[in-house]
Amino acid sequence: MGRNFIRHHSGISTATLPDKLEYPALDHKWRDIWESRKRKSDVWKKEDSRPSKYVLSMFPYPSGNLHMGHVRVYTISDVISRFYRMRGFNVLHPMGWDSFGLPAENAAMQRGIDPRVWTYSNINRMREQMRKMLVNFDWSQELATSSPEYYKHTQKLFIELFKAGLAYRAEAAVNWDPVDNTVLANEQVDANGRSWRSGAIVETRMLSQWFLRITDYAEELNADLKKLKDWPEFVKRMQSNWIGLSEGADITFKIDGVQGADVKSLTVFTTRPETILGVQYIALAPSHPIVSNSMAAADFVSNIASLPPDSKAGFRLPGVHAINPLSNKTIPVFTAPYVLDSYGHGAVMGVPAHDQRDFEFWAINMPGSKTLPVVHPPGGLVSDTECYTSKDGTMSSSTGSYSGMSSKDAAKAIVEDLASLGVGKPTKSLRLRDWLVSRQRYWGVPIPIVHCDSCGPVPVEESSLPILLPEHVPPAGEGSPLARDSQFLHATCPKCNSSARRDTDTMDTFVDSSWYFFRYPDAQNSTKPFDSKAVNGLLPVDLYIGGVEHAILHLLYSRFFSKFLAKAGFWDGGDLNAEPFRKLVTQGMVHGKTYTDPVTGRFLRPEEVDLSDSTSPKIIETGSKPNVSYEKMSKSKYNGVDPDYCISQYGADASRAHILFQAPVADVLEWEETRIVGVQRWLTKLWRAVRTVVRRGYSTKLIIPAHLSPAETDLISLVRETIAKTTVAFDSSLALNTTISNYTKLTNKLVDCLNDDSVSIGILSKATAALVKITAPVVPATAAECWQVLEGTDADVFESDTWPTVEDFPLHNLSKLVAHNVFINGRRRFSIDLDESWNEQAITTTILDSTQGRLWLKDRANGKTVQKVIIPKGKRTVSFVLK
Repeated sequence: MGRNFIRHHSGISTATLPDKLEYPALDHKWRDIWESRKRKSDVWKKEDSRPSKYVLSMFPYPSGNLHMGHVRVYTISDVISRFYRMRGFNVLHPMGWDSFGLPAENAAMQRGIDPRVWTYSNINRMREQMRKMLVNFDWSQELATSSPEYYKHTQKLFIELFKAGLAYRAEAAVNWDPVDNTVLANEQVDANGRSWRSGAIVETRMLSQWFLRITDYAEELNADLKKLKDWPEFVKRMQSNWIGLSEGADITFKIDGVQGADVKSLTVFTTRPETILGVQYIALAPSHPIVSNSMAAADFVSNIASLPPDSKAGFRLPGVHAINPLSNKTIPVFTAPYVLDSYGHGAVMGVPAHDQRDFEFWAINMPGSKTLPVVHPPGGLVSDTECYTSKDGTMSSSTGSYSGMSSKDAAKAIVEDLASLGVGKPTKSLRLRDWLVSRQRYWGVPIPIVHCDSCGPVPVEESSLPILLPEHVPPAGEGSPLARDSQFLHATCPKCNSSARRDTDTMDTFVDSSWYFFRYPDAQNSTKPFDSKAVNGLLPVDLYIGGVEHAILHLLYSRFFSKFLAKAGFWDGGDLNAEPFRKLVTQGMVHGKTYTDPVTGRFLRPEEVDLSDSTSPKIIETGSKPNVSYEKMSKSKYNGVDPDYCISQYGADASRAHILFQAPVADVLEWEETRIVGVQRWLTKLWRAVRTVVRRGYSTKLIIPAHLSPAETDLISLVRETIAKTTVAFDSSLALNTTISNYTKLTNKLVDCLNDDSVSIGILSKATAALVKITAPVVPATAAECWQVLEGTDADVFESDTWPTVEDFPLHNLSKLVAHNVFINGRRRFSIDLDESWNEQAITTTILDSTQGRLWLKDRANGKTVQKVIIPKGKRTVSFVLK
């Protein structure tokens, strides 16, 4: 032909195709192309005949830089959203910013700038980082909780809660963070009494605060956990334990000997009323009024913070006794840190014979004292030195009229008897307390309430929303910064037009994030939080992805808001009784390789370690071997990985595939940068296979042989298997790490088949096209480049409704395939596997479409054409006559 290349039908010269793709240049190329020709399928539409999917990753606080945990969660959501778009769904995959809160306020104070400046510059930086990741978010629905256009509606919802009696103000003992100078909800104080954010020992103060009455929804929140079939079981257990709904009885004990207060009785809550005759002590929370009035207990209470969380220490209140309402026995009263003032009445009855914790407490605080068993196992006995905790038992002979009854029957009878005496009643108890939402800080949503001396707290008129956060208010200092702005403080009562004072607290930022997923479908709505038409049928969110650290607070508050919004008529509640998230995925943390000095335990900076031999690192200064471990990434441990660096070194595709391949979604991922080379090798192999297929004459329009060779069957079988597994992984199982393995396996098979003459170009073309398509959600730039080479300059690998299916690759019965010798003009040229039952057309087509057939019957035929085909029956030969 006189030319050293062929030209593919796409118009792209195959001779100019590089041996390997250059990253991240390829990222830049395709990011610019996608942004310049935004596909209609990338934008969710409110009114669309296609089925909808709502894929959502938890929005971030704009700290200024993404970390590898962000890369992991956003890669997962991007893969799934791209998959559904390729299957023809109308997909909502939005992104926004949880942009109010203490971190921005503290950072701004440290730098002497306005929190707005800090926050929005960080948003711009992180948005650009997300672009580099090639995450296909629908930016048309972007929101920021610190934007007046958003918090106007947060204030509107607060007013709705107030009108419904679910937002109220009360004087209460609150948790005060002395470092951040603000109130904390109970959920924001850890087991050691420290603030969840600053780490400071939390103090107790009496303040008038705003609460949301989440306890009104406690039973529904607890019961509906059963509806959440696609939530991790451990998350549901955490939620259930936090709600702490218990059925039992309130029992009143007479009490004497209390000093400094006229207290004649106290009430305890118990889930085991059948054990009341085995009560040997009463334990009170350290904050219980009886304890607070005891001077003798003051030293013990002041030292509680230094005790371990599981401490069984106690202090017996001198001279204080309780009287059992059934037996009239006198029993001692203790204070103990294991008793929570938030559970029951801050008082519990101690039954050492039937509760393990009570048993251990009794042994430590009343050494040598025997227990008092009142319930025995069926057919057995419990000694006075044992602890029997099962609820399945028989009442002992020492329990009088209850003797011989089952535990269950005795519990019911005892509660009835206590009720008849006026000292007991059946009831339920919650660990959950109403949600304290007041914060004495600046960078948050102003509470839309004014305080009038005549009318009390009054919500502002909706027409005056948003109540804007004033600018140039110094956030530093004790108390609420808004109280120091006289212009903001002054207001007029909407009821009586008298002078009033604005509320100077701001809302807990968990309020902002408890409804943001409702806003995304209608993010530009200026008149209301969202239109019910935009969310009905779309919510609950199909897939919600985020960190396990949000398993309790954020998810519980979001469920509360969702249920309230349904009852208030904002939406129809969907098909899960107003649950907001259908499927929840809690991805594991990303841990980094950490080096410490074996002598001092000091964390080592990367530049202090010689990594020239990655298998044998050495401390440069001493030459000794450091301790190596994988730990949560943090600046103090010098083990963080900058996503920008990773993407600039290896490209977005390799970074995305690597982070998915390293571990199952829910597991901790140990980031090992040296292993990313394996993903790079796979991408190069995929590209070279595509290039080879194109040079061989790629076309999906070629006629596929009616019958396949064994090698073709193996290839098609693996294509079918990989399509099926990938579809299941993206649609339900989220087995994304094995998906990468399956990609590699199919790529290797394709490469093998490129060297097998029995595999036709038609089969190679179809297999290659399918492989590129199913890898596109994970490695979008590579797949787009491959697809452009395969199908042409304007081809779109992410075209809607083009996801391959198993049905695209039917298999044939190959049980009768046997080798046949092929003769051309009387000379044997090659052999091929054929089925003897095939007709002449099927045999001829199969041979002509094979690699050897094209070689001998076309390329080396010197212009001659097939004139006759002879297939002797039973001879396993095929003869072609060319002229």
